[in-house]
Amino acid sequence: MKILITGVAGFIGFYLSESLANRGDEIIGLDNINDYYDVSIKYGRLKSLGIEKSDIEYNKLILSSKFRNFSFIKLNLEDKENIEKLFKKENFDKVINLAAQAGVRYSLINPQAYINSNITGFLSILECCRNYEIKHLTYASSSSVYGLNEKQPFSSKDNVDHPVSLYAASKKSNELMAHTYSHLFGIPTTGLRFFTVYGPWGRPDMALFIFTKAILENRPIDVYNYGKMERDFTYISDIIQGIVKVNDNPPKGNKNWNSKNPDPSSSKAPYKIYNIGNSKPVELMSFVKTIEEELGIKAHINLLPIQPGDVPATYADVTDIAETLGYKAEVSVKEGIRNFINWYKEFYSF
Repeated sequence: MKILITGVAGFIGFYLSESLANRGDEIIGLDNINDYYDVSIKYGRLKSLGIEKSDIEYNKLILSSKFRNFSFIKLNLEDKENIEKLFKKENFDKVINLAAQAGVRYSLINPQAYINSNITGFLSILECCRNYEIKHLTYASSSSVYGLNEKQPFSSKDNVDHPVSLYAASKKSNELMAHTYSHLFGIPTTGLRFFTVYGPWGRPDMALFIFTKAILENRPIDVYNYGKMERDFTYISDIIQGIVKVNDNPPKGNKNWNSKNPDPSSSKAPYKIYNIGNSKPVELMSFVKTIEEELGIKAHINLLPIQPGDVPATYADVTDIAETLGYKAEVSVKEGIRNFINWYKEFYSF
């Protein structure tokens, strides 16, 4: 398959590109390398894929020095003209859209970035999928869409109409937009609600990265909701396993779909939504304790109220993807934290 992967300088996109390139797919990776977080990590990921920072120019396709079947192009999703030229030239079979403005808390500060990338940019992708006969669009949604839902575990068959951040609203919007294109134009689309992804090369705005850095630098860590938080931490290799399975299995219309009692995760159209999580929520204080044990350093903890846009707990029901595609999370939180800390110490020369 010839696959466009957007967001390849990002955490998930980097690992997915490596995985699919290793198995022999032809990959073109796209990213705008924005400065939402430390770009040295983004360039480090790209270098690991065989792309040198000095070679990168806007709208220039670069062949990897490591993979003969991987190329990179720096582009903004909302650059409709050049995105369309790329689709027209490369004749992709499938698209995996992971590019987005990430982060719940940042959406309270810079909401326009989320509209530009997550709404306008996603529309560019949908229009090109429509016009260039893409066989399957897989795209990143988020566990944040569950918002005010308290029924746990979170099921893709639950209603998700009460987001608590603009980031979550933008991801819910992606799901709605995708369904429209699946319904109107028959494009197979699959949305993936990721649950708290972590691991080596992870994002600096995520808890594991923030806590590890602060503890090693002997600075206090901020723990919100006075520590009464739970997260369904999902290791990066388990996320990649799920994406690959989904990418290889485009959805078909659900023949049993009932418009009088609609299942939000499917449709008569070739449309599907899956959770991808570990399905084993971990208390945040237990998570911190494991980091302390792996570092051999005691953390200084500031207990603070819950922040706007945050939810107290996440817990993925993965029954659907497990039964349909054979997905099963395999990496324990302890093992995952150890792997991250080993990477962090090497990357930052601790």
